[in-house]
Amino acid sequence: MTAIQSQELQTLQQADPFALPPPCVLLVDDEQSILSALKRTFRPQGYRLLTATSAEAGLDILASAEVDLVISDMRMPGMNGAQFLAQVKQQWPATMRILLTGYSEIGSTISAINDGGIHHYLSKPWEDRELLMIVAHALEEQQLRKQKMSLERKVREQNLQLADFNRQLERQVQARTEELRQTVLFLENAQEEEQKAFLSMLHVFSDISELRAGLANGQSARIARWCEQLALRMGMNSHHAKDTMMAGMLHGIGKLDLSDELVRKPIEKMSSEELQRFLWHPVKGQMLLTPIPTLAETGEIIRHQHERYDGRGVPESLSGDAIPMGSRILAVVRDFEGLCNGGITSHNVSPEKALSMLRTHAGHRYDPVIVNTFIAMMEEQRLALEQQTRLLAPQDLRVGMKLAEDLRTRSGVLLLNKEHVLDEAILARLRRFEEIDEMPLKARILLH
Repeated sequence: MTAIQSQELQTLQQADPFALPPPCVLLVDDEQSILSALKRTFRPQGYRLLTATSAEAGLDILASAEVDLVISDMRMPGMNGAQFLAQVKQQWPATMRILLTGYSEIGSTISAINDGGIHHYLSKPWEDRELLMIVAHALEEQQLRKQKMSLERKVREQNLQLADFNRQLERQVQARTEELRQTVLFLENAQEEEQKAFLSMLHVFSDISELRAGLANGQSARIARWCEQLALRMGMNSHHAKDTMMAGMLHGIGKLDLSDELVRKPIEKMSSEELQRFLWHPVKGQMLLTPIPTLAETGEIIRHQHERYDGRGVPESLSGDAIPMGSRILAVVRDFEGLCNGGITSHNVSPEKALSMLRTHAGHRYDPVIVNTFIAMMEEQRLALEQQTRLLAPQDLRVGMKLAEDLRTRSGVLLLNKEHVLDEAILARLRRFEEIDEMPLKARILLH
């Protein structure tokens, strides 16, 4: 792989929210010295290298790992290189195959070409430069094939989707943005005793952003609550934790400047151009909050929420502790909610799977300390919720029971607030609603 190709791969990985790993090359030879020489040759290229000292061991590795290219010796005990590559072709046809032969038996080489479908063959001793060039070309050919398949898949998916754009709403984005500016300017002059009303208004703004993005109501409220709890666990004082909470509530406000199609599309389905436009919405969000000096820290947290811990994020490519802690906290909580509710992938994933994915990207996309702290916090909350509450259907609810959390429909519509005490009239309405809506409700009740 050339220096230009390596740079292009790094650019692609920076744009991709879940970047592909480097190419994996399997080296198969019964002589350890040959394997060592090959590893020395390829190590500077950045490939992931696997080795096997027999064809049988190579097949075991292929069965358990995704391998892009196999380099095999011809003469080995038991199964020879031609037979081995033939099996590789049959079981893993997408894997590129290169043969090394130390003897000039034309029959075996022809057999390898015909049965094993090899990409190229070389005689021992090989020229390092020639070998590197052949491998680079083989991997480039495979990458082009993968890109072609990916593009074809995306075209099919897009053809199956019927995009219903709200053009009138799109034309009103600029007017709504200016209206939001005026509202924020008004809130700047609010007195301290109006803080509760101020936070309620921020809830309204976050709900507007959610509704426009087609999200279930309440996601920003959950993100805000978890951000504040996680900030306090990370040692922030209450003032900075409150700033982080408000950043969680308003993290998506800059999406008002994006098209309806883009804000409703999962991140994994965005093109590179769409992803770049999407990742810059926090900068717009910070601009919208600029008129209020008291939200300056909140705006800064929002601005840097798409920075990456390894420095490959936007807008300033900050890394590690140079990223504001509030932004690092928001990134973890935001993506957990997005994974659970379809904002990142096409389908919702379970909380357990979402936490596992966060752990996988710790140290690259996320601060590993914050990830571990968040996972521990969520586990504690899950256990506490199970011990202190019960999940009941409407027919099992009784007068006097108190809600442990907001009661919402599956689409996110709020029915009753947290801590509401149930009475006969409410129970009757809930049962009628379940019959009309034909969607089972579950209420989480506090245990006395």
